[in-house]
Amino acid sequence: MTNAAMAGSLAAMPGEAPRPEPAPSPRGLARRAVDDTLASWRTKTGLAWIAIVAFCAVFAPFLANSYPLAVKMNGNWSSPAIKHLTPVDWTLLVVAFCGVITLGLSRLTFFRKLLVLLLILAVELPLAFLFVHPPIVDVFQEYRDLQRQGRLQAVIGCPIPYSPTDRLRDHPDARLTPPSREHLFGVDMNGSDVLSAMIHACRIAMAIGFISTGIAVVIGVVIGGLMGYFVGWVDLFGMRFIEVFEAIPTLILLITFVAFFGHNLYLMMAIIGLTGWTGNARFIRAEYLRLRNQDFVQATIAAGLPLRSILFRHMLPNGVSPVIVSATFGIASAILFESTLSFLGLGLIDEPSWGQMLNQAAGVSGTFTWWMAVFPGLGIFLTVFAYNLIGEALRDALDPRLHGIE
Repeated sequence: MTNAAMAGSLAAMPGEAPRPEPAPSPRGLARRAVDDTLASWRTKTGLAWIAIVAFCAVFAPFLANSYPLAVKMNGNWSSPAIKHLTPVDWTLLVVAFCGVITLGLSRLTFFRKLLVLLLILAVELPLAFLFVHPPIVDVFQEYRDLQRQGRLQAVIGCPIPYSPTDRLRDHPDARLTPPSREHLFGVDMNGSDVLSAMIHACRIAMAIGFISTGIAVVIGVVIGGLMGYFVGWVDLFGMRFIEVFEAIPTLILLITFVAFFGHNLYLMMAIIGLTGWTGNARFIRAEYLRLRNQDFVQATIAAGLPLRSILFRHMLPNGVSPVIVSATFGIASAILFESTLSFLGLGLIDEPSWGQMLNQAAGVSGTFTWWMAVFPGLGIFLTVFAYNLIGEALRDALDPRLHGIE
């Protein structure tokens, strides 16, 4: 008798009722939201583009660099690209590597994984600035000259053998040349490769989006949580405080601070974060007003748990959903603010940025250079569009009316 027949005979034994199949375990709100969001085509499309931008941001020195990945000279191998890595380069590489490992740990919750990554960043960043000392002066044509002279026995270059600040002084006629086989996205008015600048500009877009939105989320969660939990005069004072910050025009404030304190990326992140928390505070306040009288919150109060545990360990996971949706739109808004400043000539100096490149579309003589408008413009549009797609998918996944819950 086969195994299938034996199983059938055992299942159909006389006098014994068939055993019901075990019901699948119900999904929680978080698991259902994640599954529904990842199943959406909008999320897949948005995450695919953001993954490309993040990959370019992390591995930019190995994708576009005037220094070769490896050279063999006088019988010895060396890596000029690694030798010229900055502390920020090493920090991004280490955090990205640890992030991939941390995401594979299924025992840790999302918030604990985030705390682990923040701890790694806090430890690694000062160590990188302490021990990493790249050469102060960059001589980009050094290895090109050595290769022309035949002094290099072997060269392994980057896919794009130009750094974003390499002005190609050994090719003075290369300024504002359209896309070609050597420069796939063309050359800008300074003589730099546009594709290299596009890749390195991904760092600015990712950094200003995530850091400024992170600042806004932290401030909004703390202030909104206190307002929604204590209500009364705390809520009244907090709402007036929110209204004051909502009346501040962020773009005008950014322009003013840049005019007085210079071009500083960290200052831009701080201003965008310090003026963009009000929406998150309103969402958390509304959720905490709904949760504060529920049984599990009253049980934590009766058990004598500290206020920090009640607010952020028990209530926050049940009310953070609207903030997560808002954060995705906040990242897109921060990228647009930085691009606008750079387009106006108030962005970073000597650092690649999509808005700064878009500013060069008019050219020095006023003639329109289409490649300086199309490629940076597409970068801004696709990145903002990708975050909006993910935000809309998250909003639909967390909407109880779409799941028949009233």
